[in-house]
Amino acid sequence: MENTGYIALSRQAVLARKLDVIANNLANMTTPSFKAEDMMFVEHLKKTGDHDRVSLVQDIALVRNISEGPMSKTNNPLDLAISGDGFFAIETADGERYTRNGTFQLNPQGQIVTSQGDRVLGVDGNSITLPLTESAISVASDGSVSAGETLIGRLQMVRFENLQAMEKQSNSLFGSGEQDPLAADGAEILQGMIEGSNVQGIVEVTRMINTTRSYTAASKLVEQEHERQRKAIQVLASTQQ
Repeated sequence: MENTGYIALSRQAVLARKLDVIANNLANMTTPSFKAEDMMFVEHLKKTGDHDRVSLVQDIALVRNISEGPMSKTNNPLDLAISGDGFFAIETADGERYTRNGTFQLNPQGQIVTSQGDRVLGVDGNSITLPLTESAISVASDGSVSAGETLIGRLQMVRFENLQAMEKQSNSLFGSGEQDPLAADGAEILQGMIEGSNVQGIVEVTRMINTTRSYTAASKLVEQEHERQRKAIQVLASTQQ
């Protein structure tokens, strides 16, 4: 295969991966606190001979849209959203993880946990336990949790210098990416609210259409190049007879 085919195939490969990213964004349009992603492309120069170099395209990273999603009111006292730059700290089997998805609940021990059962941590690094018989649960903007008139504890809120370096994991969790958590100064907790996904459906569908068209164009280029080479071989073969 000559250079034209390699160039077209490199573009097809990255466009296929871009379609996967767009499809994942669309699948998470209703996932609380989900952050849309896009791909970062760079030019990759490949040497093909003594002097010639071919310009290929290469995807090097995923870029996360870190803008805040829309807030929806639920009136559930354990639905919590963070306004501003911050994350809840979560204790998991793999260590401490972080999330902005505040759809919390109580486990049988009265501890505040995620929908997967992982404990939500307080500022002291321990879980917050509420009386199971108490229905009047309030959470202040600074994360202070009260049962009736009794202050139980305060939720831990942290932030990170480089949000793009955080490691995306399952169940809306992130790893720190070897960064040290910092105090989330200025961030506030909104009780009875949930942060929605920041995916814009119309934008993603438009991107999918444009990417599909580009993929189809690259595919046609590969087919045309293959046909050109086939005809060239036929012509050369006929001249040898």
